[in-house]
Amino acid sequence: MFRRRSDDASSSATVVAEQDETTTRHPEAPKGRPTPKRSEAEANRRTRVTVPKDRKDAARQSRERMRAEREKQRMALLNGDESALPMRDKGPVRRFARSYVDSRWTMAEFFLPYAVVVLVLSILRNPTLQLLSTLLFLLFFVLVILDFVRLGLGLRKALAERFPNENTRGAIAYALMRTLQMRRLRLPKPQVKRGERP
Repeated sequence: MFRRRSDDASSSATVVAEQDETTTRHPEAPKGRPTPKRSEAEANRRTRVTVPKDRKDAARQSRERMRAEREKQRMALLNGDESALPMRDKGPVRRFARSYVDSRWTMAEFFLPYAVVVLVLSILRNPTLQLLSTLLFLLFFVLVILDFVRLGLGLRKALAERFPNENTRGAIAYALMRTLQMRRLRLPKPQVKRGERP
């Protein structure tokens, strides 16, 4: 008695499922696409990336992919290839910000050499030289901040004129961080000369 009811319920559920399937699918193309030929399916299976069964092989393949991706990005940073740059460096806004900074002399790019000189002066056992090194460091720090303000305001104005309808958020901070690096060490490599219009 119980068995008969369960059989009736399962057969009615199958009928409902078949009705739903026929109402949602087109009668001429049940899958929405033609069935591929056997040769095409086998070719797709061969070209598909196979996941190795061994965890060590999977980790090795992952490391090789990551290494190849890093090498591609490094070459793009050296050559200025826009297609393979990291996301933080892509786009016309970031390219313009880089060129704006690279075409100017800035105080911040001399921060590292200046800091080495100040450090050497502060190590010497002469109180006058130590006081002088501290004062020079403070003076240079103030000049760098003033240069940052000048550069940031100029870049903001240039971005508003050049890209009035685009999102320029973060471009000024990106450009100011670039000024802290010496010109020959900057990545992506500078594409403009000093004094050249970006």
